[in-house]
Amino acid sequence: MLPSLANLQPAIAPVSVPAGTALFTENTPCQGLGLVLEGEIKVARGSGNGRSLELYRVVPGELCLVSSACLFGTQPLSAHGVTTRPSTRLLIPPDVFNRWMETPAFRNEVLGLFAEPMADLASLIDAMAFQRLADELGTVREIASRLLLRRFGQKGWSACHASASILATVPRCAPWSPSARVHLNHATARTGAV
Repeated sequence: MLPSLANLQPAIAPVSVPAGTALFTENTPCQGLGLVLEGEIKVARGSGNGRSLELYRVVPGELCLVSSACLFGTQPLSAHGVTTRPSTRLLIPPDVFNRWMETPAFRNEVLGLFAEPMADLASLIDAMAFQRLADELGTVREIASRLLLRRFGQKGWSACHASASILATVPRCAPWSPSARVHLNHATARTGAV
């Protein structure tokens, strides 16, 4: 994936750190793209109640979406990263990363590595929605999701797995039709469900 490491500036060298090392924190500028050469990094986002919701883990051959998004958008980091075991990584500074992104082969490889993690993150949307509801109710996410799914079941809607299943089985409405969304929105407004 990478251009030859010999092309890197001498100051850029792999760094080994022990398990439990905080590599980056939320709401701080990105110092560069960290490539995991060995080990694992847990990327998580803090919640208002002091808990943390794990987003994903980065292992060798994968990109950190949070760091990449920060580099592309020049925004502060939206999550924090901690090593789960002894790890070695290479930190590519923003100027070097931007220069490499001008190379079609590197750019295509980086963008291609986004596909699988982005699909995985889509499944976290439900978990995050339930976490927000749980925070508002003062409970844990698992309880909030059970309560909401039970309420959908009481309404006669399927509550077997995820919000997509629920929407697809709203009674008397074609799946994903505007009337199904309107029906769900009206029911949500009446019941207070999210």
